[in-house]
Amino acid sequence: MIRIIDYKAGNAPSVFNAVSRLGFSTDFARSSKDLSSATHIILPGVGSAKATMDSLMEMDMIAALEDAVLGKGALFLGICVGMQILFEHSEEDDADCLGWLKGRVVRFDSSIVRVPQMGWNRVSFVKESAFSAMDDYFYFVNSYYAKPVDSNNIWGISDHGVQFTAAVSSENIFGFQFHAEKSGEAGLSLLDGFLRCGL
Repeated sequence: MIRIIDYKAGNAPSVFNAVSRLGFSTDFARSSKDLSSATHIILPGVGSAKATMDSLMEMDMIAALEDAVLGKGALFLGICVGMQILFEHSEEDDADCLGWLKGRVVRFDSSIVRVPQMGWNRVSFVKESAFSAMDDYFYFVNSYYAKPVDSNNIWGISDHGVQFTAAVSSENIFGFQFHAEKSGEAGLSLLDGFLRCGL
């Protein structure tokens, strides 16, 4: 069962439409009980890390997420801010995050590059993962980026003034800094790979 977490800081309808376009049946998760039988969980992201964490706490989602993903092994995909909160801490609003992956989230240097990064950027995938990924251009809207402690968590890289982590993977946990649901056929191909995992 595919569940897309629908919270006030997210863009769940856009991801829902992309998943449906790929031919998969899905539904929104709006309470903790909606995750109990999930095999695949997608956390979309728009807005700030703190707003996302606050929304998840208000919905009583965090313990349910940990049980589903860390306990039962459900496949998890975080998109944009949904990827950033996988780490321990974000400079954005000084937010403590989920801490499933070691590392922190920092701001691009606006003296070097335009912030936010907004538009298409090339991603190079640097390791094998549970599903295949091809180097291509994907759509980004971000002012912050993740700095993982463990380089083995880095799945894809891109460049915006500095080389930064554009995708992560660790066992059943995946994250895209870019918006796969807004990245044309390349993005849909990645979503399709994630959704087919474990089938």
